[in-house]
Amino acid sequence: MSHQTGIQANAELKKYISKCRDSKLRVLKVTIENEQMTMAKHFFTKGTWEHDFDKYVPSLIEEDQPCYILYRFDSKNSLGHEWLLLSWSPDSAPVRQKMLYASTKATLKQEFGSAHIKDEMHATVKEEVSLKGYKAHLSGVSAPAPLTDREEALKELQESEHNTNYGVDARQSTMGGVAFPITEAAKQGIVDLQRGSYNYLQFRIDLEEEKINLSKASKILLEELPLQVPNDQARYHLYIFTHTHEGDHMDSTVFIYSMPGYNCSIKERMMYSSCKGQFLEIIEKMGVEITKRLEIDDGKELTEEYLYDEIHPKRNLHRPAFAKPKGPPNRGAKRITKSQTSQ
Repeated sequence: MSHQTGIQANAELKKYISKCRDSKLRVLKVTIENEQMTMAKHFFTKGTWEHDFDKYVPSLIEEDQPCYILYRFDSKNSLGHEWLLLSWSPDSAPVRQKMLYASTKATLKQEFGSAHIKDEMHATVKEEVSLKGYKAHLSGVSAPAPLTDREEALKELQESEHNTNYGVDARQSTMGGVAFPITEAAKQGIVDLQRGSYNYLQFRIDLEEEKINLSKASKILLEELPLQVPNDQARYHLYIFTHTHEGDHMDSTVFIYSMPGYNCSIKERMMYSSCKGQFLEIIEKMGVEITKRLEIDDGKELTEEYLYDEIHPKRNLHRPAFAKPKGPPNRGAKRITKSQTSQ
């Protein structure tokens, strides 16, 4: 597994990263200065992503200085625009600098949100940092880099799903229900949840394509949790409930299946109910330890008290003493008998 440096994004970079979700930023250059990741330059969209690539990206690199470049595509996934993470590490840069940037990249991905990153590219010469170079990267990618333990597990899961016979409609019926495949963004969101990038994920079944999509991934406060639950559509949710119990700090992962009664179609109710078991199985295979499974019909139920009581149910420690049963009524007074002596 890769070693991380402990270097974090500074406040300015975090602000720009949050803007990337809904602004017209096209590209963001990130450098490491004073043991912090910082925003060095940024540009806004002018044309298509292909038109803007050569206009902006080559001008951002320096011959002897590594950097990261986050470049926004025009395509979107369920979370928003997709991005390219380009790592510029020229051969002429000091070895220490190259090692520093290589070992900090995982932190940048975590800060930015791996589910937003569609592709990664490593460049060492200027010719690679161009639209032509990027397209060459797409068409002639060499052998993949060594995988981390978690990436290896995720790859194994993906291969097992691929080899499973889902039938013509990519759906598998089992004794435990129906297994719809989950999207790459959904899988990456689950990985990011375990890394601490998020504490809340929401999943939606695409009834037309018969897939499970990631519809939300964020860090929220507990009081914001009820507001995430739609009142007219079913959803699956994963939430990390941070609390203390008997003096111990605990992070409990809760799976929530929300179904707002008859506001949903019969098909939607059937699909969410049938897919739940198999979806939970996939989540647990990916290493998520689910502390509690809940089913609700209204987000207002998700209070701190409710979650705490569900995870730590109250036990009756004072059992009533066993009461000795009373004898039958009207037994009368006890009789005293004397033994007769022989005369």
